[in-house]
Amino acid sequence: MSEEITIAQLLVRKFGQRGVKKIFGLPGGGSSLDVIAAASAEQIEFILTKTENAAVMMAGALSETTGVPGVALMTKGPGLTNSANGVAYASLDRAPVVVLTDGFTPKQLSYITHQVFDQKAVLAPIVKATSRLESDDPEAEIDALLALACTEPMGPVHIELTSETARKIVSVRSGILTNEVRPLAQSPAHGVSSADQIQALGLRLKQARQPIVVLGLEARAHAEAIRKFVDALDCAVLTTYKAKGVVSDSDPRVVGIFTGGSLEQEAIAAADLMILIGMDPVELILQPWRYTTHVVDIAACEHPIHYVKPEIGVVGSLTDILHTLIASGHVEQSHWSLPALDALREDAQKQLTYLPVKYGVAPDRVAQLAAQCCRVAGVKPMFSIDAGAHMFSVAGFFPAERAGDVLISNGLATMAFALPAAIAAAVQDRNAPVLAFTGDGGLMMCLGELCTAVEQQANVIVIVFNDSALSLIDIKQQSRSMKSEGVRWRHHDFAATMGALGGLGIRISSEQGLIEGMQQALAHNGPSLLDVSIDPSGYPEQLKAMRG
Repeated sequence: MSEEITIAQLLVRKFGQRGVKKIFGLPGGGSSLDVIAAASAEQIEFILTKTENAAVMMAGALSETTGVPGVALMTKGPGLTNSANGVAYASLDRAPVVVLTDGFTPKQLSYITHQVFDQKAVLAPIVKATSRLESDDPEAEIDALLALACTEPMGPVHIELTSETARKIVSVRSGILTNEVRPLAQSPAHGVSSADQIQALGLRLKQARQPIVVLGLEARAHAEAIRKFVDALDCAVLTTYKAKGVVSDSDPRVVGIFTGGSLEQEAIAAADLMILIGMDPVELILQPWRYTTHVVDIAACEHPIHYVKPEIGVVGSLTDILHTLIASGHVEQSHWSLPALDALREDAQKQLTYLPVKYGVAPDRVAQLAAQCCRVAGVKPMFSIDAGAHMFSVAGFFPAERAGDVLISNGLATMAFALPAAIAAAVQDRNAPVLAFTGDGGLMMCLGELCTAVEQQANVIVIVFNDSALSLIDIKQQSRSMKSEGVRWRHHDFAATMGALGGLGIRISSEQGLIEGMQQALAHNGPSLLDVSIDPSGYPEQLKAMRG
């Protein structure tokens, strides 16, 4: 027995099999309409965004949160080009996303030039593959694309689907396409290391007295095994921004953030071995490796370009490698003391503490007070962080309890990410609030997505660090003794904007006002925005402490 369906229906059913429940996008009049209709029939929700860039970011954030491939849909031409920044985020932040665009048929290209350019060439540098699903076996093409997106290092794939192809009828064997969810396994891109290499790593671990574990983005899918490994080793832990929460920030062994900067230098100098676990070098800042401590590396895939060459490197499933190391008896309790770990953590936070402010609220206090209000309310929220000077305070002072609690663009480090990412997380789980920490500049780049939050009644609390400037760029301009030009604007009223769009908007200029605003936002059913006036004068010292 066989069933005849369209390629659009086949594609959407394949998405459903992999656990896709939402598609984000901005449709055109071509194949995207066929896909939306097919998605509705399969009970996959289509969420209309205000920009294609935000659609890809939402799809990527959802894939980072759930482990299920994300799907973003848009028209050809300007739809595709508007999505390019989001696709670059998915590429460099390792998010498995299907970027689904319309396209032209050969017949159309014989007479049309309007909106015509080589779409494949535009996205080629930032996607893992492109397909038009025009082979004799489109089902195999779809399977291969989804598998590739979820193979380490994960990333986006592009499907250019013409209306003609979307409506083409194909036969599939009955029973082959079911609604059963079959998540794709994450697999290494290259060969798995041998047992001898893992044995050598185990012997090296046994020699270390004060090792320090440094967790990166690949670690998020292996939190259980990593926590067991850290318990067995009982050592200091640093995490990148994206790995916050893999080991809970409330764990006394977590001493801070790792960026490749200077803030973590004291902790690393106190260790006699760095154990990188899931460290993707795309996360680190643009500075040479500055540490002299010996390094070993446990990675999900090979990274040919890296900041450091480890003494020993093993590649494969992080969970399998760590379980093998523990079972072999090579993982023993370290010689770290809790007072020493406490001192390292407290010293790092002291260096990040903001100078006294002349007006408004200090950025570190925004993070601390927001966390305090959540704690009092019994809420352990997911949160997103936009690129900008405020991210130092949020990453340093707002705790993460679980792997995936933090959504941040660290590989691309793009602005305009926090709001779309928070919306995606909030529509996935409507039972808990999601916080979005953003600068005013980043919010202005995606302001229309506040409408999406209101339309979806997403339980998002947007906290805007409103300092009327591109503060991180302003700092760099100041450091070069240059005149302040091109980095400042007038003070905008984002609270009024949110209110006009139908959400709750609150202007804040004091710590008490922030506490009261957070209490209102946590009690509000729907999106809210706290427009916090920030004194940016302490940012240069924070940046110096963080990066040197």
